[in-house]
Amino acid sequence: MRPYKSIEWLAQEKAIRLIDQKALPSVVEYNNYSTVNAVAQAINDMTVRGAPVIGVAAAYGLVIAVFNEESNDVAKLAASMVHADRILRASRPTAVNLFWALDQMAERVAKHQPKTAAEYRQLVLACAQELEAEDIAINKNLSTHALTLLPKDKVTFIHHCNTGALATVDYGTALGVIRMAHESGRQVHVFVDETRPRLQGARLTSWELQQQGISHQLIVDGASSHVMQKFAVDMCVVGCDRVAANGDFANKVGTCNLAMVAKANGVPFYVAAPLSTIDLETSCGADIEIEERASEEVTEIDGARVAPDGIDVYNPAFDVTPAEFITAIITEKGIVYPPFLENLQKIKEL
Repeated sequence: MRPYKSIEWLAQEKAIRLIDQKALPSVVEYNNYSTVNAVAQAINDMTVRGAPVIGVAAAYGLVIAVFNEESNDVAKLAASMVHADRILRASRPTAVNLFWALDQMAERVAKHQPKTAAEYRQLVLACAQELEAEDIAINKNLSTHALTLLPKDKVTFIHHCNTGALATVDYGTALGVIRMAHESGRQVHVFVDETRPRLQGARLTSWELQQQGISHQLIVDGASSHVMQKFAVDMCVVGCDRVAANGDFANKVGTCNLAMVAKANGVPFYVAAPLSTIDLETSCGADIEIEERASEEVTEIDGARVAPDGIDVYNPAFDVTPAEFITAIITEKGIVYPPFLENLQKIKEL
């Protein structure tokens, strides 16, 4: 049983509790959020991060909105939910799970058409709790499918960013694959990219693997080619924030570099992608909006300046990896191989 939780609904307080991912690994700290604006800010400033858990946090943001609405008029409750939806959608533009979760909440509530305020509030809460439970099941199913790709006894991974129980409700996507391999009895070793500039690999992935007793070594992002040449790396496995219809996908900046290096060294490159991250309405990677973040993330580390004052900085939070560099996409319904334009459509229809 994990000793930590990424997100938790507090029934008495009508709030969510989030682990502060910015404080890890030095401090394990939890904060409560009881307003929509506070939830949106936690998403924006990456107190909570990881596409799946962002979606669930946004869903609970809608719950908070309807519980905070003083009126018991159903129409006003619905209006408060619409207003909260707009605030939450603006918090981070690249992670499609955020929009998917908000769309799911609206669809599920509309389907039941609650007649009273009490029914409305309880329905919105039940819908968010459904999404929370579904995320856990999705990650475990995805990780189970991935076992078919792994050597039977010993497996060595390279992983970028953080995709574990911190980035999801529980278990994880790409780190879920690694965790499942470990729990299946395989001898697992992970090379962990530090993941500049926010160091999610160094701060979060190494911490999670340490909690789970999984063998790993931290490497700088630029060391991946050397590692692949020197060691018998079986595969790279990463998560994603959005997969386009043609298989191009957006993930934490540096992912495309890793995919190109893997291709050059003949190492399979897999993307762990819940179906909620597959966006068939986005035709290709060029159509994915890439969030740009503050220059201080690059010029400072924990408040200490590491670059000259006054320099210009370009700080994209994500990059797009072309589909040609992907061996396969691992989903909760199975493994998707090229041609992605055809096969992603098929798996979404299952």
